[in-house]
Amino acid sequence: MKKQTAWMIMRLLLVIGAVAAVLWVTAFIFSLTYPFWIAAFFAWILKPLSTFLQKKLHFPAGIAAVTTLMFGIAVIGGIITGITFLVIDPIQRFAERAPAIMEDAFYQIQDFLDTTILPLWQQVSGIADGIGGAGGGLPEVGAEIGAGLSRLAQSAGDAAAQLALSIPAFLVAFLFVLIAIYFIGKDWGRMSGGIRKALPDQIVLKMKEFYKAMWVRVFGYIKAQLILMFITGVIVFIGLLILQVDNAVLLALIIGLAEFLPYLGTGTILIPWGIFLIITGNFGLGLSLIVLYVIILVVRQAVEPKVLSSSMNLNPIAVLVSLFAGLQLFGALGFIIGPVILVIIVICIDIGVFKALNRFIKEGFV
Repeated sequence: MKKQTAWMIMRLLLVIGAVAAVLWVTAFIFSLTYPFWIAAFFAWILKPLSTFLQKKLHFPAGIAAVTTLMFGIAVIGGIITGITFLVIDPIQRFAERAPAIMEDAFYQIQDFLDTTILPLWQQVSGIADGIGGAGGGLPEVGAEIGAGLSRLAQSAGDAAAQLALSIPAFLVAFLFVLIAIYFIGKDWGRMSGGIRKALPDQIVLKMKEFYKAMWVRVFGYIKAQLILMFITGVIVFIGLLILQVDNAVLLALIIGLAEFLPYLGTGTILIPWGIFLIITGNFGLGLSLIVLYVIILVVRQAVEPKVLSSSMNLNPIAVLVSLFAGLQLFGALGFIIGPVILVIIVICIDIGVFKALNRFIKEGFV
């Protein structure tokens, strides 16, 4: 083995070890101090308002920090209150009617199986005698449905218990977040200046490039997705109102949020819903929902290129992989953590971090 090749392998192992160590240390530190990282994020979001209050209105740093904190709490509280009032009534009405709807749907599905699928199966397979007729189908399917509902209820009960146990810890973390937002916002300038002085110039330069790329791409992508979700939600709401579907507001919100899923989007809800209604005998409404999905698809294809022109424009397959991998590694939070990691990787590619590492592996320090 040549000496140059051996040094390249050693530098590669060094980079891999360093990256793994940084990731492990970062994850460990974050698990111990996550309220303060969350506070730093919100303090950064509120920083423009705090700067305006200090420079334009000559507020002291402490009063500006308190004012921005109260403003942030008021905005978040107002949004949560508005959403709650918007959806609480539809949720209550749906909860009251859900058992009857589910029972009726189960019987319709069973009737469809007994009158359509089972005779067809008997004709094709020629084992009607072995099946014993369609009469025994309902109890068997009913038993399976009952067992499934029992398992679902048990899982829901366990989840509710875990949620109840986690509430005190959440409240403590939330209190630390609020306190930390105040102190970080108050001393933001001094803290950021100290960090810049402590880091090497090359790292500071890469951090500035990363910051700029994040603003251009990440927030452009988020803005574009919110616009597409809003357009989809409005179309769905109007369509459901025309079709006289109950809980149109709540359903429009849920279906609009589904637009976050690349390639799938509203189809993950409207298509199965429409097929289910067609199978259970409500052909008109089921076909109307599928037509509504086609309309949304056409509008999205027309609007999306313009809306996403300044966004990150992530590869949809890469987003799907990040969602699935995040779900496998981090559970439900993986739906957020996975795409965030993908975004960080893409931005690192854009600002040349991987090129620099590749050059270091091949050439060393030059």
